[in-house]
Amino acid sequence: MPCTTILVGKKASYDGSTMIARTDDGFYDVKKTVVVTPEKQKKQYKSVIGHRKIELPDHPLRYTACPSVDPKDGIWAASGINEANVGMTATETITTNPLVLGADPYVEYKKKTRTEPEVIGGFGEEDFVVLVLPYIRSAREGVLRLGALLEEYGTYESNGIAFNDADEVWYLETIGGHHWMAKRVKDEQYVIMPNRQGIDSFDFEDAYGEKKEHLCSSDLKEFVEKNHLDCNTDGTFNPRNVFGSHSDSDHIYNNPRAWFIGRFFNPTTIRWDGEQADYTPESDNIPWALTPERKITPEDMKYILSSYYQGTPYNPYQKTEDQRKGIYRPIGINRTGVTTICQIRGYMPEALQGIEWIFYGPNAFNAALPIYTNVAKLPSYLSSVTLDTSTDNFYWGSRLIAALADASYGASIQNIERYQMAVMSEGHRILNEYDQKMIKEKSFTLLEEANEALCAMAKKETIKTLNKVLLTATTLMKDGYSRADH
Repeated sequence: MPCTTILVGKKASYDGSTMIARTDDGFYDVKKTVVVTPEKQKKQYKSVIGHRKIELPDHPLRYTACPSVDPKDGIWAASGINEANVGMTATETITTNPLVLGADPYVEYKKKTRTEPEVIGGFGEEDFVVLVLPYIRSAREGVLRLGALLEEYGTYESNGIAFNDADEVWYLETIGGHHWMAKRVKDEQYVIMPNRQGIDSFDFEDAYGEKKEHLCSSDLKEFVEKNHLDCNTDGTFNPRNVFGSHSDSDHIYNNPRAWFIGRFFNPTTIRWDGEQADYTPESDNIPWALTPERKITPEDMKYILSSYYQGTPYNPYQKTEDQRKGIYRPIGINRTGVTTICQIRGYMPEALQGIEWIFYGPNAFNAALPIYTNVAKLPSYLSSVTLDTSTDNFYWGSRLIAALADASYGASIQNIERYQMAVMSEGHRILNEYDQKMIKEKSFTLLEEANEALCAMAKKETIKTLNKVLLTATTLMKDGYSRADH
């Protein structure tokens, strides 16, 4: 699942909250957002891809999730926030290299044949949220639980997974079949992750000592030394050089997204353009973490996760003959199923801390809707999604708008921008209204009512925008004709 992830420490955000966000870029996956209550969390879990069975702990926590509507390939819960106000997003597909996989191969499922027995596989993106999020009470606990699962059962793919709570943001990367490393995001920094191994510095002394900002599998340092994996030459340990890829595809598929994100959040402290640029769209060494020039808002994260190189020669929608148009993979790509921003507002009462911003379908044309997560259920506009196209839910409304607006981009983009502004503005207003009301009354029974109000607003704005872009797209159809045309 090629995705893009952004992580924000609490001192880098506008209000002191932590935020983790990821685009779930599958293959036009139909997604919904639900609440999984403890009685709905099965005691025994079996993965579809790995065919692995596992007994789950007792007393799971309630959590939100964004599973696939069609369960044939597994749950694919994507992201969520649990009742302890811990967020998780899984996963960012990352890259590795033959040296790593030769030393610690993936744990892949193999069917039984006449000559070979069945081989049970490990766990992967399909499974991680369900296996971890209901059982943790901090971001650090999330890293440790997932790390233990990886060491015991292994994985069949390379992934990056993020966790946040009111104080910390952690990012874990899998290494081969059983190894892993994780790093705490500094409070004043944000992290850029575009489908490649990202962590670019690691302190083994801390990981094996105080464990303040670094964690890893128990034998990771020995694993690196034994298999001669450290290709660094300057005396420092850069995991990206050790565990990551060095392919030509990184230069057009991955690195340009990191370049555009850094260019947005650090436009003047780093040179991104021209002959004297510190980094170009194809640079392999764009930093994993940076301190932004101004504090980051959910609107910033929505914009950057929706971007397609606006203001650069690479914008696929620009009306030029520039041969660079569309040569790089956009961040806001057409096949996105769902994107979420898990925001934990540590300064609020516990019941109000978890906010999940949800946007479905292609991000260039959709709108971000906030919801409270400490609830027993979510409105049907988010949770009752069908495999058939419908205007009765947020997922399909978003997909319809995107398909129509893309085909009539120049004429429709103004309506899209107004739509995005309206939903986020009203989203903030409704949150503020209910925050104040519940804090004043010292009662938090209105959370589900607030979510219903948020979804009613989003449905109204989505239908209104759909009407507009449908009319625009219709007037631009190629079979239009009038008497004055001849």
